[in-house]
Amino acid sequence: MKRKSLLLLIHFFAAIAIPCWGQGIDVPAEGIEMQTFAYADRDSTLYLDFYQRKGDPEVRPCVIFVFGGGFAAGSRDREFYRSYFETLARNGLKVASIDYRLGLKGIYDEVGVFNTKPLEKAIDMAVEDLYQATAFLVDRAADLHIDPSQIVVSGSSAGAITGLHGDWYNRNKHELTKILPEGFQYSGIVAFAGAIFSTEGKPEYDTPPAPTLFFHGTEDKTVPYNKRKLLNKGFFGSNYLSKQFEKNDYRFHYIRQIGAGHEMATIPMKERLLEILRFIQTAVLNKASYQVETTLIPLKD
Repeated sequence: MKRKSLLLLIHFFAAIAIPCWGQGIDVPAEGIEMQTFAYADRDSTLYLDFYQRKGDPEVRPCVIFVFGGGFAAGSRDREFYRSYFETLARNGLKVASIDYRLGLKGIYDEVGVFNTKPLEKAIDMAVEDLYQATAFLVDRAADLHIDPSQIVVSGSSAGAITGLHGDWYNRNKHELTKILPEGFQYSGIVAFAGAIFSTEGKPEYDTPPAPTLFFHGTEDKTVPYNKRKLLNKGFFGSNYLSKQFEKNDYRFHYIRQIGAGHEMATIPMKERLLEILRFIQTAVLNKASYQVETTLIPLKD
């Protein structure tokens, strides 16, 4: 898609009507129910928390959330995330916040430029658990009133890395994808300060990726904003990936914040809710074809 088309699309995106979306932000939390399910047995049992409107019989899209913590810490039920889950649920989405194995727990400091194997293994473990949770939800879609063709992955930091990898692996028929139902593809990705770690040069897709909403700060020192590369190995962040998406006519919305660091792994869950809801409605559910870049510039006092 040519650059000159972007301004028109940005105006379209900003002005589009969002029936019901965003109108439930002030609905009381009491209107949301949560159930916990065991979805896999690994070294220990893995659980997911499932949020929805109380007594909701409607078949709806589902957002799978993957928490952050450097593959070494974090939890699916951190209190900070709860308002994000409840806002999504109030606006007509089902939400599943999942456990996954922490492959770098206790060995985080062993990872380095010349020792990336622990990181590679940790990412694959997290993706495997994401796929297992996905298969669990698809298998129970009728009981949970989920549309299995409309499953979005949202993740923060390590969780965003997991979500981006989950879609990338699936589009390239990685061996881990045998866990997923035949023909399954994610319908969207919402990545808060994520990246793809590749050991084979720049990441490419055999088939077009799911529409992706990227958030990243330009001064992120934890997960690269652009890329860090040594020979064929490298981390490819939101800025780099969005350029590749633009070049290949993949659907995306990229929101960069000038001067922000790794706080963009969490801030958008509080401050950019309307953009997230618009993206899911427009790019995922309505399948609108567009590429959008937004730059947030803090004003000086």
